[in-house]
Amino acid sequence: MKKAIIYLIIFLGIQAAVGLIVPGIWKLVTGSADITAASMITTTVVFSILAIVLFLTARWAEVSPTWIRTRSWSVLFWSVIAALGLVVPSAWIMEQMPELPNLVEQEFDMVLSNRWGYIAIGLMAPFAEEVVFRGAILKSLLTKYRPWIAIVLSAVIFSVGHLNPAQMPHALLIGLLLGWMYWRTGSILPGMAYHWANNSAAYVIYNIYPNPDITLIEIFKTSTNVYMALGFSLLIVLPALYQLHCWMRRA
Repeated sequence: MKKAIIYLIIFLGIQAAVGLIVPGIWKLVTGSADITAASMITTTVVFSILAIVLFLTARWAEVSPTWIRTRSWSVLFWSVIAALGLVVPSAWIMEQMPELPNLVEQEFDMVLSNRWGYIAIGLMAPFAEEVVFRGAILKSLLTKYRPWIAIVLSAVIFSVGHLNPAQMPHALLIGLLLGWMYWRTGSILPGMAYHWANNSAAYVIYNIYPNPDITLIEIFKTSTNVYMALGFSLLIVLPALYQLHCWMRRA
C-alpha cells in the first residue's frame, strides 16, 4: 500500500509542477496570463508525457509487447464495445446520485470544445493514467493483497487521484472494471483501449451536446426513451463483459 501511495503522490506532484511551470512559460511567450484552451491542452500533454516517461523509465510500470503477441484482438474489440455500451448507464447512475461539485468544469469545457483537446483527453490522458494507476499502482497492490482487494483499493485511489468530486463516482466505477481487466491479462493494453473509447465518447458527446448539465431525458425526450436506451445499452454491455470474461487471459 505504501508504494501505491508513493506512486500516487509522484503522479500528483508531476501534475502540480507542470500545472505551475507550463502556464508560467505560456505567459512569458504570449504575454497573457489568461488561461486558454491551448495552455490547458499543452499542460495536460506535457504532464502526461512526463508521467509516462518517468514511470516507464524507472520501471515502476511496464508496457510489454508479450501480451499483444498473443493476438488477442477480440479483447481489445470487446473492451471498446463495453466502454461505449456503458456511456448511457454511467450517465444514468450519475443522475441518480446527489450532485457533486465540479472543480474543473470551466477547464474541461475549454479543452473539450477545442479540436486539439482530443489529443489531451482522448489520447494522452488514457495512456498516462493506465501506465500509472494500473501499470504501477495496481501492479504493486496485487503483490500485497488478494486480487479483488487490490482492485478495489486501486479503483479508490484512481477515483481520489482525479481530485474532482464530480468525476470520482464514474472513476471509481470504471476503475473497478479496468482493474479487473488488468488482473486478468497482466497488461495495460485492454484498459487503454477501454479508456480511449470512454474518453473519446465523452469528447464526441460534449461536442454534440455542449451543455455539461444536459440530462438523459433532455436528450431522449421522454422517460420511456431513457429506459429503452438503458435497456439497449445493457444488451451491449453484458455480452461485451461476458466476451471479455471468456477471452481475457495472460500471455
